[in-house]
Amino acid sequence: MNRSRRRLVFGSAALIPLAAGGCTSLGTGTVARADTAVVAEVPQYRVGDRWVYRVDQAFRNAPDYDETHEVISIGAEGITVRIVAQIGNLAVDRIEKWPAPGLVTQGTLLDVETRRFAVPLERFRFPLQAGAHWNQWVDQVNDTAGTQGRINRYVRVAGSDRVNTPAGSFDTLRMTVIMRLDDEDAFRYATECSDIVWYAPAARATVREERRAQYREKGSGRDAFAWIPVQNEVAELVSFTPGH
Repeated sequence: MNRSRRRLVFGSAALIPLAAGGCTSLGTGTVARADTAVVAEVPQYRVGDRWVYRVDQAFRNAPDYDETHEVISIGAEGITVRIVAQIGNLAVDRIEKWPAPGLVTQGTLLDVETRRFAVPLERFRFPLQAGAHWNQWVDQVNDTAGTQGRINRYVRVAGSDRVNTPAGSFDTLRMTVIMRLDDEDAFRYATECSDIVWYAPAARATVREERRAQYREKGSGRDAFAWIPVQNEVAELVSFTPGH
């Protein structure tokens, strides 16, 4: 689903994270503070590791959908993950490439686009623990949109939470992710993303993600203050099947 289509069918919404450690309004799970601090060591992935997520889109007319991630190969060049989903009439089948756990050379930042990064994007910096943070400027090519440019991604590991999902309860690390994309043009400023993700060592992946994105139009008068939302959704882990 491209961003122009989202602008047509989605209503207005403020870019405000849903949760800050209490109960949340989207999805079926809950979030509460963990009893003890969580530290996530480097995960050991296996071929066949399989995660299924339910994505709850808050915009009107936007269909909810299931998304499956599966490790299909591990070798000298890293880890290859296949991601498939059916979003309304849109069939998604894409590949992510991870040269090492936490690093991405091919993957997505917003929606279901495929991007290739000039240097590995640090999605996670292991070991993960509260207080860690990092900031990257990365040149990339958006194969889906046919564009290229530099994006900025800032991550802060905020603390430890206990998250209840359809797949079960997990001790997690809560991470705030702020991104500025590369799509500014003569009529609009770049898309700004504000996500909260919960990474669970037991699942070797995130178990909940709250995703928000918007951009501001250029111009004078009221147009100069108009924010246009392009993403407002929650993804929750439905099942995790370890590989062999």
